Amino acid sequence: MNRVQIVEVGPRDGLQNEKKILSTEDKLNFIAELQEAGCTQIEVASFVNPKLVPTMADASEVVRGVLCPPAPSNCPPTPSNGGDDIDFWCLVPNERGYARAQEAGARFIAVFAAASESFSQKNIGRSIESSLEEYHKVVSQALSDGCRVRGYVSCVTHCHYEGKINPEAVLFVAEKLFEMGCEEVSLGETLGCATPDDISTLLNGLKSLPCEKLAGHFHDTSGRALQNVETALSFGLRTFDSSAAGLGGCPFAPGAAGNVATESLVRFLHERGFETGIDAEKIAFVGARIAGVLRGRAEV
Repeated sequence: MNRVQIVEVGPRDGLQNEKKILSTEDKLNFIAELQEAGCTQIEVASFVNPKLVPTMADASEVVRGVLCPPAPSNCPPTPSNGGDDIDFWCLVPNERGYARAQEAGARFIAVFAAASESFSQKNIGRSIESSLEEYHKVVSQALSDGCRVRGYVSCVTHCHYEGKINPEAVLFVAEKLFEMGCEEVSLGETLGCATPDDISTLLNGLKSLPCEKLAGHFHDTSGRALQNVETALSFGLRTFDSSAAGLGGCPFAPGAAGNVATESLVRFLHERGFETGIDAEKIAFVGARIAGVLRGRAEV
């Protein structure tokens, strides 16, 4: 199988830690450009507490905007994916966040847990056990409402507070996410300091899980994200998260830089004979343009 699915996380994970808060219009333009470049899986918003993550304060407006682009007459949010076979994913931290997402019309839901107890407490103010109990309720309701659900596990190799993470801790959380109904689990290398050997150790520890239902989410803090992608490919993973222009980083993981850049990932995969459905030149333009917008330049 030469097809690799890329989940573009720029509008959410990419923008959440930026100092400049983009307008809803700028975000919608960004998302539209990603679609034009060929992205079909796009994470567009996070329904978290806006006081903690102010860059995501307009999550409802963004979701309504992608589901119902400006038209001659106003139309309400629809329970669709916005057309053109585009899946718009939204991150939710709890039942309250899910209710807001549902009200906005979201049909593709992501929940996020951590393999590190300390990170879980810092990130969402809950223990791992408590977060999984909350997500079980969220996922059950989302599936009942006809939504699709994706799961994240943060700190799969290292934690800023705890150091190296045992793969058994990752396996425990991933199994719980699958058991509650997540169709896919994304493995978040949150600090971006893992080596290919670290990724090999992790994936060897997860061999009981179906590789076709795992995704790699690698930050590029140490410049090894693409090496880690190559390692994950050798284990059979065929889905990866990335962000145009390499935007991103976690507000609760000090020192973490951005995600692997989508344009770099696309080029890397195409050179190795994989298909992504994304136009390499167009996604490079999108990355350059959004980087210019964030730096105060309308054009690049």
